[in-house]
Amino acid sequence: MPFASSTRTSLWLWLGLALIVIVLDQVTKTLIIGQFNLHESVPVTSFFNIVRAHNTGAAFSFLAGASGWQRWFFVGLGIAASVFIVWMLRRHPEQTLFCFAVSMILGGALGNVIDRLLHGYVVDFLDFHFEFLSPLFPGGHFPSFNVADSAITVGAACLILDELRRVRRA
Repeated sequence: MPFASSTRTSLWLWLGLALIVIVLDQVTKTLIIGQFNLHESVPVTSFFNIVRAHNTGAAFSFLAGASGWQRWFFVGLGIAASVFIVWMLRRHPEQTLFCFAVSMILGGALGNVIDRLLHGYVVDFLDFHFEFLSPLFPGGHFPSFNVADSAITVGAACLILDELRRVRRA
């Protein structure tokens, strides 16, 4: 029975982390919506702007030009991934880096699902631009992103690191 209690505690810890990501994501997006018009941009540094952008697609605006079905596809995908992640958190509570990684992905995925449900698009606002990116992106501007996207990226990097560590130990 102690294991079940420990698993429950761990699950709540990881779900709490995901909730923190969701709250940070939604608060920042609410601030952007309240302070910026669509496509309005404010330079912060020589390589970073805050901008209000709407993305109806996925990463790098994948499927943004589709006729609207992608909204519900990405909502369904986000919910399905979230259910799978919670199952994985329950199954592997002892794997700290793994649980951290998938909790970050869970929070980011649900943050973007909330946007799709509320607005029909994801609000992006972090705009980094570097001259060396010009061959890949217009004006060297990396596609804008948000806190949820950042959490997903950190989670994915941690998943890769976790797997590399697991392979190294084997």
